[in-house]
Amino acid sequence: MRNLDSIELGNEPNFYTNSDPIAGGTWNAARDRASQVEWQRALASNLTTSSIISAGVFFGTDKFNNANLAREEGNAMAAVKNFNSHNYPQWAGTYNLARLMSHSAIATQIAPFKAEAAAARVAGKDYIMGETNSATQGGGGISPTFGAALWIVDYVAQSLLLGIKSIYFHQGTIGNCQYCWWGRFSMGNPYYGAYFITAALAEAQRIAPLDSFLNNFGGYAIYKDNKPIRILLINSNYYESGTRSRESFTLTGLPSGLTSVLSKRLTGSSATSRSDRSSPATFGGQTFQDGTCVKQGIEQVEEASVGAGSVTLSLAASEALLVYL
Repeated sequence: MRNLDSIELGNEPNFYTNSDPIAGGTWNAARDRASQVEWQRALASNLTTSSIISAGVFFGTDKFNNANLAREEGNAMAAVKNFNSHNYPQWAGTYNLARLMSHSAIATQIAPFKAEAAAARVAGKDYIMGETNSATQGGGGISPTFGAALWIVDYVAQSLLLGIKSIYFHQGTIGNCQYCWWGRFSMGNPYYGAYFITAALAEAQRIAPLDSFLNNFGGYAIYKDNKPIRILLINSNYYESGTRSRESFTLTGLPSGLTSVLSKRLTGSSATSRSDRSSPATFGGQTFQDGTCVKQGIEQVEEASVGAGSVTLSLAASEALLVYL
């Protein structure tokens, strides 16, 4: 299998119990670490390749974590391709879209994974988010929304800053899956968020934050060849109905000689809007056709004047903007 990246041995062992067959009567974090190392050695000894195991596969970062596992790998480390966590910021009974999409709340939620990424780096291995999406159990009512699209944008950007190499967004049964990016017959608004952040990061070599993650307004500079090529701005204030507030974002220190910038806007009618309920998002004024994913509509590119290396741009609540330099 040329497209096989790595193998997860088991799934979220922090949810195993003493009665599970693998436990042998007792299950805890120490027992899991010993079991993982044992399985890695046994499997690796029967393969013609090394560096194939995605180790850890933990939900969250409690006593079961990759930092502790990495310290006990020993010679089994040769079998490890990467260290792996699973993350769902919300779960049944706690669904809250405003908190999900909040720029500062995302930073707080993923902060514990920074130590996991650091431990993998010390071990000389990649760190990945092997399974993730907006909420457990398929996501309830918040996952198909435009707010979840904005969460994807910000979550991916912040995960890169933590040192996460790859992010695997969990999908489900097509047509019966709240957090899937498309359904059986329609596109989902979260797809627009995935498309937007992909466009933002295309050919990028580095990303840097422009804020301190203390409120709902965020910005990222995206670099290629040590030069900024795009700026990503996000206003994660929650908007559902009524008067839609706006915020001004001023960028300074832009390259000399730059007289204007172009941008494309990611927007929806509200944070709660859903494509499968006749309210699709737009990116640069365009939508994606149900069933084919083909872009529809005339692309809308905005232009703003730069003066003395500075430009001010306006974003409504629950919007993101991709600025091209």
